[in-house]
Amino acid sequence: MSREAPPGGARREALLARYRQLVGEELPRRARADRWVVTADHCFGRILLDSAVGGCWYDVLDRRRSPASAQLTDAQLAAAVALAERVLAEGDPLLRELDAQSLAWRGKRTSLPPTARALAAGPCREAGPGRHCR
Repeated sequence: MSREAPPGGARREALLARYRQLVGEELPRRARADRWVVTADHCFGRILLDSAVGGCWYDVLDRRRSPASAQLTDAQLAAAVALAERVLAEGDPLLRELDAQSLAWRGKRTSLPPTARALAAGPCREAGPGRHCR
């Protein structure tokens, strides 16, 4: 089924709505059901925002302005949504890679050595000391 992309601002609003739906509902629901390494919505947000900006998102965006996703450029927002859709399709192996990259940008280490395709996630900065985003 092919849908026509909404023009200009309407397209951005559609992308923001899809981003919120993916991060707040679809990804956490699928993660819990399939027992992915990350299940918390804020961790999905961290991973996608970091990937969209190519580093720790709060080094690029204003962390006092909420939501951070609204500060992304149109291209960054589209990339974040596309990546979230890809995580839904590919699942935990891709998510582990993205989480490991996000944590590396933050100077965090993963708890296990790298494997052929995936890295295990370490503690989530947002979860606090000694706790994991699960």
